Amino acid sequence: MRAISGLWRWRHNPLRRGTDLAEAWVALAALVLLLVAAPLAGVLVGGLAQDALQQSVRDQHHDRHAVTATVVRALDRAALETDPESITGRGARSRVVADWRAPDGSSHHGPVLASLKTPRPGDHFTLWTDTHGGIVARPLDPATATTHAVLAGFGTAMLAAGLVEGGRRLTVWRMVRRRYARWDQAWDRTGPDWGRTGTGS
Repeated sequence: MRAISGLWRWRHNPLRRGTDLAEAWVALAALVLLLVAAPLAGVLVGGLAQDALQQSVRDQHHDRHAVTATVVRALDRAALETDPESITGRGARSRVVADWRAPDGSSHHGPVLASLKTPRPGDHFTLWTDTHGGIVARPLDPATATTHAVLAGFGTAMLAAGLVEGGRRLTVWRMVRRRYARWDQAWDRTGPDWGRTGTGS
């Protein structure tokens, strides 16, 4: 990492300039932020995401119910409108007309996606519904929620590290520009006398 390269400027050296020391401090600050602040931000965001996602898991498992549906007849693929279960893309899906009973005791009949390769009338399959029998997507499982939380924390840590490194580079770039501007001013003052040392003029 290039942030460490600036630390050599702390050495006692008669050629060390004030800007060298400033760049070394910038490098040290960036290193500390990369080692402490970026991981801490990742842990905090990951923890918050984990809490929120696990609460969502609990809410979904409370509000969504697995019921047993019975195939009435199979449908052609084009015969069914978009179903929330199709979003999950889990396993083989067949379009069928089915009957099912909701958790509130009401009976329902209609086209759904069944987790059956070759559905036949009378076959049973699991269907996710709300309390009133409306079809809903499968609830999020805790392991998937944890994976999303870990990815959120990791992404936050990487973003924080990128911001720190970008800030370090921008600061050093501005310091170098100021140094070059001072050099240009010094050369402008020295230029007219260049090469005349010892000529008596």
